[in-house]
Amino acid sequence: MPSDIFRIHLGDTPLSDDERKGLIPSISTQGELNEFEFHNILSGRRWALNPRRLGKSDVLSATFLLELHRRMFRATWRWAGKFRTTNKNFGVDPHRIATDVGALLGDTEYWIAHATHPADEIALRFHHRLVLIYPFPNGNGRHSRLMADVLVTKLGRPEFPWGANTGDPESIRQSYLKALRLADQADYTALFTFARSGKF
Repeated sequence: MPSDIFRIHLGDTPLSDDERKGLIPSISTQGELNEFEFHNILSGRRWALNPRRLGKSDVLSATFLLELHRRMFRATWRWAGKFRTTNKNFGVDPHRIATDVGALLGDTEYWIAHATHPADEIALRFHHRLVLIYPFPNGNGRHSRLMADVLVTKLGRPEFPWGANTGDPESIRQSYLKALRLADQADYTALFTFARSGKF
């Protein structure tokens, strides 16, 4: 999958003052932060999709999910790899995060064991539910997309292009957000199409 998708910010979550204090590098602009995060995320991506590690990893575990976020953002945020403790405009209440993540992991294991859906659909349903939970202070979209890539690769399918190289970043962003909103209404068609082609 082209790395360009990680340069496309599909919505930055406002951070609390305490969360902002967790910033590790000394930077002053959003552009500097985006660039810093981009390189950090690529490092996490290489770790997650290493074929040797992927073959042995239990990717459907809270341990893996947290470690992936930590590796994607550990050079950027001190709270990387830790569930959020504050409410956001999105997601479940903080006290529900661990329980809801556990339920999602269990449901996904069931889908795989019983071939309930094709591999792409399993990975994208997982992605959508994880976005709804919104387990971290920030980086949820990028983390959940990479988790979907990890899962679909583990199931023997290629990574998702997520609309990369199909248009300008803003049109890709709008298509993705529209697809997520439709998925919120149990209409996954646009999300399935977007993830593989970027167009629907």
